[in-house]
Order: sequence, then C-alpha cells, then structure tokens
Amino acid sequence: MQTKNVYLSDLHFEHKVWANELRFVKDEISIFETRLEEVVSKNTSKEILSKCEHYQNQFIREKEVIDEIMHEITKHEDALNEFTADNPVAVDHQNFRDHKGVRESIVRFRTIYKELKDKFAIFLSETL
Repeated sequence: MQTKNVYLSDLHFEHKVWANELRFVKDEISIFETRLEEVVSKNTSKEILSKCEHYQNQFIREKEVIDEIMHEITKHEDALNEFTADNPVAVDHQNFRDHKGVRESIVRFRTIYKELKDKFAIFLSETL
C-alpha cells in the first residue's frame, strides 16, 4: 500500500479541526453527565441506576479516548513544528507523510461516539 503525501498546511489544518471537535465533544459529555445526575436523582429503580452507571463508565472511557487522540495529534504537530524549525525554506515545497493512523482513530471515535450519543438520547427520553 502506497503512503499518501500531503502538504504541511493541510496536516496542520486537520489537526486544528480535530482538536476543536474533540474539545467540543468533551464539553458535550460534561453536559450529558449533568443530565445523568438528573436521572439518578429522580429514579430509584436498580435497572435505571445500573444503566446510569453504564453510561457514566462510557462517558469516562470516551474522555480517555479523546485524551489519547489529542496526545497523538500533539505528538504529530510537534514533529511537524520541529521539521519546520529545522527546514524553514523547504516547508513550502515539501510533502509530508499523511497521518492516516490519527485519521482512522478520529473516524472510529466519531462512529462509536455517535452510537453512544444516540442511545443516551433514547435513554433520556425514556427516563425523564
């Protein structure tokens, strides 16, 4: 399989978009956690409380995944910045190896998070 090469500006742009998206999702999860607290305060059913614990654990895991992806983005951005510092003239003419692994992580995260978000919305509609 051939590795795709892209311009530094394109990689940097994607890093910024992804980082903003991940920060937004983390904020959204905080809102969901607040809603989850409302469900817990209004329900005593063991079944519902068990589901609340499940969602709480899922939200914790999603925030961990966000931190892991952000770390990968930062690491790649640091490598690009180091190259830029060492080769300021060549940057405009140089192609870089694509960050396929991070892109795949983002796509996988979006899919899993959307499913969680959709299921949580249904859960909220059934319990509040």
